[in-house]
Amino acid sequence: MDTIFALASAQGKAGVSVIRISGPLALDAANQICDRPLPEKGRGLRCLLDLDGSHLDEALVLSFTAPASFTGENIVELQVHGSTAVVSAVLDRLTKTPDLRLAEPGEFTRRALENGKLDLAQVEALADLIDAETEAQRKQAQVVLSGGLGELAERWRVDLIRAASLIEVTIDFVDEDVPVDVTPEVTALLNAVAQDLQAETEGVKIAERIRDGFEVAIIGAPNVGKSTLLNMLAGREAAITSEYAGTTRDVIEVRMDLSGLPVTLLDTAGLRETDDHVEGIGIELARKRAEQADLRVFLVEPDEAIDLEMKPGDIRLRPKADRRGEDTTGSISGKTGQGVDHLVIHISETLKDRSTQVGVATRTRHREMMLAALHSLNQAQLVLERGSEFYEIAAEDIRSAVRSLEMLVGRVGVENLLDEIFSSFCLGK
Repeated sequence: MDTIFALASAQGKAGVSVIRISGPLALDAANQICDRPLPEKGRGLRCLLDLDGSHLDEALVLSFTAPASFTGENIVELQVHGSTAVVSAVLDRLTKTPDLRLAEPGEFTRRALENGKLDLAQVEALADLIDAETEAQRKQAQVVLSGGLGELAERWRVDLIRAASLIEVTIDFVDEDVPVDVTPEVTALLNAVAQDLQAETEGVKIAERIRDGFEVAIIGAPNVGKSTLLNMLAGREAAITSEYAGTTRDVIEVRMDLSGLPVTLLDTAGLRETDDHVEGIGIELARKRAEQADLRVFLVEPDEAIDLEMKPGDIRLRPKADRRGEDTTGSISGKTGQGVDHLVIHISETLKDRSTQVGVATRTRHREMMLAALHSLNQAQLVLERGSEFYEIAAEDIRSAVRSLEMLVGRVGVENLLDEIFSSFCLGK
């Protein structure tokens, strides 16, 4: 196994930068660059020296011996002053150290996976945590990173192995009198796991929205103030506004944080009949995005027909409250900000309510593996009902469900996914 190194903190000027070394020769490499030997495990202040003995920097050096480290290997972290010149000089010095090489993207985390320090779901959660922009994203990633999904999968796996074992005992002693009918216990185990899997798969869509962002579309006829409202919510001129109908031709997106939730606001083309070919394309796109959005804000008059079906949770408001005099009930103005605070609260509360349905699983891959396991369990339950002569088929269906759960956490059959997953990591992670 090679010994690797890389800058583990962000590129550019900083107060402190962290350079990580991992592998069997990590401690030896650190001793070569430091002015005096390191403690085998612990921390110390050391001068870092170039090959000619010249002073590179003074650094706090942390050492971790295998397997008690992030990668499960010997690790040394050099906390150096964060100037680009210092970082470049230290990295250049490590490049000249025999048997060391620069790490590939995500290689530290990949070694953690290979050495059993993380499962695949935790690796994915680590990537999500690095990319987290909101509090909800951070919390969701931390649950999986702490092993929440792996613990669930292991509990399900243990129960299914128990169920398969009971069936196989019956098969092994088919010619003898088995004193206990195992079917009730097996059925109970399968039902419990199936119920858990069903609940988790239903929560993945919401979890994906927390990770990728909810979409909220602003819908209405031309020139009712959709773009003005978007600009007010965004706090900047994100969309062009004018008194001419049909100004917005494309869907304009603004990403923001609403009460800790990631939300993408969509300003859509005004819905109307038009002979303008380009505007017609924009209106068709607006309809499509509005139908796919998680929540829609309709700016319409009380008696105005809506050419889109309102869904549960959608919000209907009267536009241009600033022109309505004293009768502003149920209205909003992007120009003056009237009613905007109430709208933000309404959107936040609606999306928070939906977020309570989230489970531990967060990705489409997780959902696919759990659905595969659920399908196998449903097949096993149907076979069990046909009698003991079909128990061998039921046992194989249960084993298939176990394999799907093992793929969920990366124990088997995921080699083709790893390169894609780790390509999103930086060199030092």
